[in-house]
Amino acid sequence: MLNLTLQTELFLNCCKNRKALNDKTIKAYRTDLRQFTEFTNNTFTKESIYLYIDMLHEQFKPKTVKRKIATVKAFTHYLLIEDVIDINPFDKIEVSFKEPVILPRTIPLNIINSILICAYNLQSQTKTKYQKKITTRDIAVLEILFATGARVSEICNLKLSSVDLTNHTVKIFGKGSKERMIQIENTDVLRALNNYYELFQPDIKECGFFFINKLHHRLSEQSVREIICKYTAMTEYDIHITPHMFRHSFATLLLDEDVDIRYIQKLLGHSSITTTQIYTHVAMAKQKEILSVKHPRNKIIVNAK
Repeated sequence: MLNLTLQTELFLNCCKNRKALNDKTIKAYRTDLRQFTEFTNNTFTKESIYLYIDMLHEQFKPKTVKRKIATVKAFTHYLLIEDVIDINPFDKIEVSFKEPVILPRTIPLNIINSILICAYNLQSQTKTKYQKKITTRDIAVLEILFATGARVSEICNLKLSSVDLTNHTVKIFGKGSKERMIQIENTDVLRALNNYYELFQPDIKECGFFFINKLHHRLSEQSVREIICKYTAMTEYDIHITPHMFRHSFATLLLDEDVDIRYIQKLLGHSSITTTQIYTHVAMAKQKEILSVKHPRNKIIVNAK
């Protein structure tokens, strides 16, 4: 009888040591496979997989179902490669289903502008050296989020060696340890990053990470969320903004400026153009608004006789 618990551990070790998958992916795999093992009572058949899929559809949203099925498929592929099983039970299982399209939430450019103005104004009003350091760091974080469209985890895990302020480049390590190079050419963003580095240089070199907290450790994702909330609260807008919304706005606003979607795909680090195409739906919504409100045909009045 197949011992799914044992094979799961072997599979996770393979993911970590051979495939170099990140800790978050491995943690998700572990959770999904533990759930699968418990639900199927350590059985691995077409029937048990069908029942598991039915349960997922009843209890979870389509996106989560898709991810959990993908985990079991990846595990199955491993079992086949390692000759643990001879037949792939998924060969005769139909699991395709359509996910509802959920448009990414973006930040209007005027609100991004207000957030940055509040941050720069606070920096100019600081009275202590400590306050200046904190506001300078906050500005650098906000600027790089919007300048690169990077995920908050990618920003927080930036190493000093990955930031080249002389050549205006940032090397970002994305999902699956894939790396991409982002150029930063805006003078305000470069100034913000240089000002931050000058104030924090000794601590950055000691820590190794580019963005650090007051304890001289890596800046956490939660700290970035708090930075965004802090300056959003200073604006006149009642809106909840997450770090990922900066990423969505980066992509959507570039698309609005007629940047080719394949360039945006590369900048975001998407392995598939399909993932990037979600932003075309947002652009189409903007197009509809423009054509309904600003089309010159609205100024023509025809009085038919």
